[in-house]
Amino acid sequence: MSREDLSPTIVAAPHQVGVVGRTDWPATTLFRKQAEIRYDLLDYRRDGPVATVTLARPEGGNRIDSPLAAELREACRAIGEDEGIRSVIITGAGSVFSVGREPAPGDLFPEARQDWLSLMRVASALAGLPIPVIAAVNGDALDHGLELALAADLRVASADANFGFTDLAQGAFPWDGGTQRLPRLVGPAWARDLVLTGRIIDAAQALALGLVSEVVAGEELLTRTRLLAETVAAGAPIAARYAKEAIGAGMDLTLTQGLRLEADLNILLQSTADRAEGIQSFLQRREPGFRGG
Repeated sequence: MSREDLSPTIVAAPHQVGVVGRTDWPATTLFRKQAEIRYDLLDYRRDGPVATVTLARPEGGNRIDSPLAAELREACRAIGEDEGIRSVIITGAGSVFSVGREPAPGDLFPEARQDWLSLMRVASALAGLPIPVIAAVNGDALDHGLELALAADLRVASADANFGFTDLAQGAFPWDGGTQRLPRLVGPAWARDLVLTGRIIDAAQALALGLVSEVVAGEELLTRTRLLAETVAAGAPIAARYAKEAIGAGMDLTLTQGLRLEADLNILLQSTADRAEGIQSFLQRREPGFRGG
């Protein structure tokens, strides 16, 4: 397997974004000339300031393989470069979110195997986005699928979704952030339990543990997630980025260091046009029109 085999096809072409729902966003966020990427294994849609990425391998349980990983990483790159996107939804096609990954090809040389491992770290690519990401967990999220869900900032689950890590039964353990992000959400005791025992929990248990923030009926999932994404997108985008950075980076700092980071980011925020717009809209008793400047 060559490195070229792991890359999606990119064709430079004008791309007009279809708009669904709210239409009063600034025109610059609606129409943009950019590289058009041909996705075969995921569906990418941008509706105004909200991007939706859907894993589209339902016949294979939306398992992550090299081609899907390459497309997902490319989608994350494109989203990160598009200043008009203010929130992201990731979900799965069919009845599951993602039930894991396909095994590595057995004929890889050591250098190629390292390349494969780097490519497959899609959860890290998703977590690296500076804008808020919401996982709409439409069904089972297992193994690498759960690692992908953990990389989101918010998780909304369908009532029939299940969660778990079964990697140990396959002679492996989570290696795309699962051992680090899970204990930060549910605590080290439950993280050890889930990873070491392979226990599968349902959506109600996931809610009780803090693994997800909401559980809704399956038919309501995308509507509810879309509402959350639009709520996030309606806020000040720079403030949202700074808040995400403060929370994420603060987890690895002492309280004193975290408070200093929070204060520094707040000082930077005061110089933005969005902050001035927030103050003016409050004084004038009107809705703010944030533009990300």
